[in-house]
Amino acid sequence: MSERQSQRQRSTTETSISITLDLDGDGQSEVSTGLPFFDHMLAQLARHGGWKLSVAADGDLAVDAHHTVEDTGILLGECLREALGDKRGVRRFASSAVPLDEALVEVALDLSGRPFLHYDVDPPGEKVLGDPPFDPQLMEEFWRAFVVAARITLHLVLVRGRNTHHILESAFKGVARSLRDAVRLEGGGVPSTKGTL
Repeated sequence: MSERQSQRQRSTTETSISITLDLDGDGQSEVSTGLPFFDHMLAQLARHGGWKLSVAADGDLAVDAHHTVEDTGILLGECLREALGDKRGVRRFASSAVPLDEALVEVALDLSGRPFLHYDVDPPGEKVLGDPPFDPQLMEEFWRAFVVAARITLHLVLVRGRNTHHILESAFKGVARSLRDAVRLEGGGVPSTKGTL
């Protein structure tokens, strides 16, 4: 692993999750959450973010997928924050617009130290088919948990799209590419007039 890595665990009465993250990885991932579509989305973060990522989550899926998705977002955000350290030398800001067929989502982010999520992504509403089917509303919960734990600012805006799978995947790929750019090292100091992020 590189120096910019983190390994964390989180256990509650609802979930037990373990994540290993290397920001300077090879795009490879091992993800198992019990939610195949969610696994697919997390794999997109690793592939297009240039991470090495391992996620093992065991949650109360018989109740609902909400706890697993939200708690994974919390822990992944904590890993990102830890791996970034004091953020010395990072680019800090990044944006992208990533299409997937008819879907297009715009992403802008700032490794600001100030958690804020603007989420304007409203898929048609149907669940993504799979076993079990995935509720697209859970993605907002994931991103909010991730943003708060990572202490970053993230804006996600759906420009167009009809297919729920395409829309959600466009968002994940866009965040991945933006994070890849924002965490890139290009200087020696902390990119803030305050001297800290």
